[in-house]
Amino acid sequence: MTSASTAASHPHEPHGAGIAGKLNWLRAGVLGANDGIVSVAAIVVGVAGATSDIAPILTAGIAGVVGGAISMALGEYVSVSSQRDSQHSLIAKERRELDEMPEEELSELAALYEQKGLSAETARQVAQELTTHDALSAHLETELGIRQEDVASPWQAAGASALAFFIGAILPMLAILIPPADLRIPVTFIAVLVALAITGAASARIGGSPWMRPTLRVVIGGALALAATFLIGTLLGTSGVI
Repeated sequence: MTSASTAASHPHEPHGAGIAGKLNWLRAGVLGANDGIVSVAAIVVGVAGATSDIAPILTAGIAGVVGGAISMALGEYVSVSSQRDSQHSLIAKERRELDEMPEEELSELAALYEQKGLSAETARQVAQELTTHDALSAHLETELGIRQEDVASPWQAAGASALAFFIGAILPMLAILIPPADLRIPVTFIAVLVALAITGAASARIGGSPWMRPTLRVVIGGALALAATFLIGTLLGTSGVI
C-alpha cells in the first residue's frame, strides 16, 4: 500500500502539512476568548458589586474590552515576532550550510536518522532521497523541528488574539447590561460559567485530551475570579470608598 493510499484510508487523522500550526491557532483562539470572558466579567462584576449605576459598569467594561484586546494583540505580536525572527535566522543558516557544504550536511542528516533507529545503509539512503526531493525542508524538520509553512505571521497572530478576546468579552458585557439591576450579578455568573465550561471542553477536544478535568479547572478558576472581584467591589461600595 502506498503512502498516499495509507493516508486516504485514515480520513479522520491529520496528514496535511502545517497541522500542528493550525491546532495551535485553534487552541490560541479558544484561550483568547476564555481570557476575554474571565477578565471583562471580573471587571464588570467588581464594579457592579460596588454600584448599581449602569454608567460606571459600562465605562469599566468598555475600558476592559479595549485595553484587554490591545494588550493581547501586542503581547502576541511581540512573542510571535521574536519566534519568527529566530526561525528565519535558523532557516537562513541552514540554507547557507547546504550551499557551502552539502556533503557534510548529508552525512549529518544520515547520522540523525541513525540515531532514530535506522541502519547506517538505510539512513544514508533516506537522507539522499530526502535531500534530492527537498534538502532544506528535510534538514529543517529533522534537525530543528521547523516546518516553513508553520512559521506564523505576527500581524495575523495579533489580529486573531485581539478578535478572540473581543468575542469572548461580548458575553459578560451583554450579561451585565441587559438584565434588570437585581439580576445582573447572578445572570452574569451563570452565563460566564457556562461559557467557560464550553471553552474548556473545546480546548480539551482540540488537544485530544479528556474534557472533564480541564473544564472543571477553568470553571472553578473563573468562579473564584468573579467571586473575588465581586467581594472587593461590594466591600468598597459598602465602606463608602466608592
